[in-house]
Amino acid sequence: MLHTIFSTFSRFGVSSAVDIIIVGLIFYGLLMVVRGTRADQILRGLIVVFIVLAVATSIFHLTMVEWLLRNSPFVLLVGVPIIFAPELRRALEQVGRSSARLNHPWSAFATQPLRTTAIDEVVSAASRLSDQRYGALITLEGVTGLQEYVRSGVRIDGEVTADLMVSIFLPSTPLHDGAVIIRGDRVIAAGCVLPLSDNVRDSALGTRHRAAIGITELTDATCIAVSEETGAISIARGGQLSHVSPERLHTYLTAFYRRHAPEPAVAVGT
Repeated sequence: MLHTIFSTFSRFGVSSAVDIIIVGLIFYGLLMVVRGTRADQILRGLIVVFIVLAVATSIFHLTMVEWLLRNSPFVLLVGVPIIFAPELRRALEQVGRSSARLNHPWSAFATQPLRTTAIDEVVSAASRLSDQRYGALITLEGVTGLQEYVRSGVRIDGEVTADLMVSIFLPSTPLHDGAVIIRGDRVIAAGCVLPLSDNVRDSALGTRHRAAIGITELTDATCIAVSEETGAISIARGGQLSHVSPERLHTYLTAFYRRHAPEPAVAVGT
């Protein structure tokens, strides 16, 4: 036994250490991606079932169960992409965003022009919608594009103004239930459909806030949700929702445009 252990460690070199570190980082990254999602519970369940079956096979010598465990990797090759499709998509998008930043390593240090007009107009629109208790959802597009959601709406291509956004979200307008996508200083489309999150723990949150959380789970966007019931302004980032004041909202938008200049975008919806 000791001879086997010493023999194993004698073959341990730099390449083995690098190999272990890479595998460890891959598993750690996968766990971070699924943490706090439905996939987290599914993964825990699979691990528990696997351990129970392995122990039962070892104790009672279950031939069929042993065969099933031995061939389970082939089943997982098909099942994992299906079960964890949203998480795998989010992980690949994070890799894509990282590679985009690596292509422009000095962009974070460069002085980028702020779209102060767009920021002021969005904050003004959110404040007015809050005062009048008109529901709305404002999403700022990051590195991940929102073109697939633009296609689900009606093309507009107009200048970003508070008056335009408030008029769209009037309860009597035909597009007030959809989302407005803004790219740069232009309103690209209205009446667009945003994805809803299934990982909402607060049952009191409605469709608007679930959409705010959902789009920030799938992309690096930042969303501003205005409640129709209370008029409260909330901001969603990375799947997390928190209440903000108009002043705090302006600070968030300024920081966002600095990170994503020169081609930021905004999506607005209900």
